[in-house]
Amino acid sequence: QGQLAESGGGSVQSGGSLRLSCAAFGFDFSRHSMAWFRQDGGQEREGVVCIDPDDTTKIVDSVKGRFTASRDNAKSMLYLQMNNLEPDDTATYYCAAADLPCRIVGLRLHTFAYWGQGTQVTVSA
Repeated sequence: QGQLAESGGGSVQSGGSLRLSCAAFGFDFSRHSMAWFRQDGGQEREGVVCIDPDDTTKIVDSVKGRFTASRDNAKSMLYLQMNNLEPDDTATYYCAAADLPCRIVGLRLHTFAYWGQGTQVTVSA
């Protein structure tokens, strides 16, 4: 059974940066598309970025130019570099894995089989 573990969250001021990490266990990381989602309180969980094993990336407009996803298939690690953070970026961030390419799964919650427990990011004005 696949497992994911996020780390790197924290509290920063507006304009600051954070780098999230996600360690993967128990499945073939190099054959899965990976994604970052976020959820702020009672709002719906929303997709942020999906990245294929070949580093092809699909990212939402709201974070384009500020967030960058990357992965290290040899280490089974996923990363999210977040720059110029804004208060609206405050959320719990989750990593997820799917066994189909990003162009097929998109950022639809139900298409991702494995989920981490999340890491909190808080951005103050």
